[in-house]
Amino acid sequence: MANAGATILVGTWPPVMRLFTMTLKKKATQEARKLDDGSLMEIAKIYPLDAAFDMAEDVPEDVKSNKRYAGVGAYTIQEVVDQVKEDYGKIDILVHSLANGPEVTKPLLETSRKGYLAASSSSAYSLVSMVSRFGAIMNEGGSVVSLSYIASERVIPGYGGGMSSAKAQLESDTRTLGWEAGRKYGVRVNTISAGPLKSRAASAIGGDGEKTFIERAIDYSMSNAPLPKPLYAENVGTAALCLLSPLMAGVTGVTLYVDMGLHSMGQAIDSPAFEGLDIGK
Repeated sequence: MANAGATILVGTWPPVMRLFTMTLKKKATQEARKLDDGSLMEIAKIYPLDAAFDMAEDVPEDVKSNKRYAGVGAYTIQEVVDQVKEDYGKIDILVHSLANGPEVTKPLLETSRKGYLAASSSSAYSLVSMVSRFGAIMNEGGSVVSLSYIASERVIPGYGGGMSSAKAQLESDTRTLGWEAGRKYGVRVNTISAGPLKSRAASAIGGDGEKTFIERAIDYSMSNAPLPKPLYAENVGTAALCLLSPLMAGVTGVTLYVDMGLHSMGQAIDSPAFEGLDIGK
């Protein structure tokens, strides 16, 4: 998008704003920001954004007084919408790339009500709120994309804390928002169900001491996906770009799988049940 001349705005969680800004200056990050002409992709503005809160009056006192939020300015969804409108007027694209499950390492049976609802609030309802509020300042023909995971519809042991439920909500809401936002704002809403990527967030889910959850998920995908090769962030990014562009002007309310085809498999071919058989070799 930056190659095409788009103005890039980013919202990031207030407690990590400084870390995010520092990361942008790292050599590895700068290499990833290189555009076709050799220049670096510029982020026009970074906004503090905590998508767990819709309006200023929703922020509890313990968060307001938390030193990690000190001095960052306004950060609720509506406040950020108001700032973006003041700074840039209308926008064309909205990317929802956020999730949080405070009890993600716990099995569902051990997840508290508080942890479950927190996962749903940050990971699913945040999309509803953002589309509702940003939709009002989006140009007709604009597009929204979010990120989901196959745990929304299949059992993925180790992905707990209500996060599988939150992803199911996200995908269901994507379909409804596709209808409602399409009629009200003239924008499209889609989500991408990405395969396992070793991101910072995925690596934090934990593991068994030998390998992390995401490392085992990657191993499983490499053994069982129709396309047995690594999935890279670029694969997901280019799919998102396509969904957000006029190339997909007739597509809304869909969950697009970008997982080397793993979602289509009904059996694990590396199972001992298939030992000795020449299947997919």
